[in-house]
Amino acid sequence: LPDNEMGNVIRQLQYRISRLEGVLRLNKMITESGGKIFATSGKNADFDTTLEKCKEAGGSIATPRNPGENEAILYFVKSFNTYAYLGIKQSLIPGKFQLLDGRQMNYTNWYSKEPSGKGEE
Repeated sequence: LPDNEMGNVIRQLQYRISRLEGVLRLNKMITESGGKIFATSGKNADFDTTLEKCKEAGGSIATPRNPGENEAILYFVKSFNTYAYLGIKQSLIPGKFQLLDGRQMNYTNWYSKEPSGKGEE
């Protein structure tokens, strides 16, 4: 395509994406922090289903790496009055947690006396 046509196509796509993001924000389905988009279907699911749906969408289960990302996840917890799965798992050492890929966590914001490994961390 000539440059002017390509520019028009890009502007049209940007406009459509902006409108779609607006609709999703109104329905509390997405939020953003630090350039990352956090999304939810708003439906309850088990961990394995959540993991699979995130992969299908080209993403991963949210793992807060700083206070802003933690707030983005908390936005959904408050909006839907429910819990959220995080992309972490208990390590081989009881009471210690790590990222799903086995890497060490660099950010935590646990409740007092958590994590206990009993849920609701």
